[in-house]
Amino acid sequence: MTRLFHVSDLHFGRADQDALDWFAGLVEAERPDAVICTGDLTMRARSAEFEAAARWLEALPVPVTVEPGNHDLPYFNPFERMFRPYRRFGRVQKMIERPIDLDGVTVIPLRTTARAQLRHNWSWGVVNEKSLRRAVEMASGSTAGHVKLVAAHHPLIDKTGVEGRAKTRRGLSALKALAEAGADAVLTGHVHDPFDITHDMAGRAIRMIGAGTLSERVRGSRPSFNELHVAEGALQVIVRVLD
Repeated sequence: MTRLFHVSDLHFGRADQDALDWFAGLVEAERPDAVICTGDLTMRARSAEFEAAARWLEALPVPVTVEPGNHDLPYFNPFERMFRPYRRFGRVQKMIERPIDLDGVTVIPLRTTARAQLRHNWSWGVVNEKSLRRAVEMASGSTAGHVKLVAAHHPLIDKTGVEGRAKTRRGLSALKALAEAGADAVLTGHVHDPFDITHDMAGRAIRMIGAGTLSERVRGSRPSFNELHVAEGALQVIVRVLD
């Protein structure tokens, strides 16, 4: 069996230190095969927040892949947001959109952040077309029998069963394309509450699985993360909540 920890929305700058210590302690003690972080490492994309996130992520003793979140794009510097939106990731860069191949499972990155949008709320998601083409190619070409997990920050559609909204442009068409390519699930964050919803797309079942948050910015649930078990082509999700 392959075990993965799916965590999201750390929000360094508004992180819950008890939750961070709890998660890091579990990784150290239980040694999952990998950690998947689906975005919002920081609160305001400040350099000090990225530095703190980098120290914490680098201390995890397992492979880590990270998706950028909307909070990870420069908030107070319009020039950097337009022309160098990912410069501040620094040491975390090596983890960003890192594909992972493990026994029985393939983790595929998909970017849903945008430096600018023609709508008022730039926190909403936009599926990057180049990233989607790459994700579809990876899903189509991955090892036969592998469970294919796509990692993104924003839920691709809003039918999640929780209150938060993503309003992701091109999300529905992306979910269909990923289903057709053989993806089994899309792992996301953004809404700060866990969910696991199965949708019928292109004649196939594809799950949208959301992780909670390890920050102070909780909504309907306490700080949590998802533990994923993959065995013999089946995916099980266990929500682990800070007591």
